[in-house]
Amino acid sequence: MPRLLLFNKPMNVLSQFTDRGSPTKRSTLSDFIDIPGVYPAGRLDRDSEGLLLLTDDGRLQARIADPKFKLPKTYLVQVEGEPDDVAIAALANGVQLKDGLTRPARIERVDDPQLWPRDPPVRFRKTVPDTWLRLTITEGRNRQVRRMTAAVGHPTLRLVRWGINEWSLDGLSPGKWREVDPAR
Repeated sequence: MPRLLLFNKPMNVLSQFTDRGSPTKRSTLSDFIDIPGVYPAGRLDRDSEGLLLLTDDGRLQARIADPKFKLPKTYLVQVEGEPDDVAIAALANGVQLKDGLTRPARIERVDDPQLWPRDPPVRFRKTVPDTWLRLTITEGRNRQVRRMTAAVGHPTLRLVRWGINEWSLDGLSPGKWREVDPAR
């Protein structure tokens, strides 16, 4: 039976088990997970937090990570400023990036999701408000969510992947993981 782990990746942790060749020590998955034979299904940037799936099954890994399967990935995104309806519509309909138009996304403004504290904390500026969005995409270009919000004039301050398909971070603290049935 294939194994599937849900891991809440903290900020500044690489989505890999080793960090060979780096002149400075950086935190990796091996600092949190000691299960042989599991590998990340996809990636999550070092400066992003949240759900990372790991499996020992190559077919499952491909189904999760390959954009052709269009698995929805949901993010909680703290952006600088207050996006107006035009910016929200642009994110929903697709944003023109250097590597082409993004697929349409589901987006909504949300109240502060009351997440765990981030280390280091997000910078706070009295004169510039921030807004939380829930954004669901079905592709996974490099730094896509950050590039999308920047393209509509609202740079990302904090990015937390909350869910992939039916799997979510519900009840999972940063740096913790749990095993689930991949067939569910």
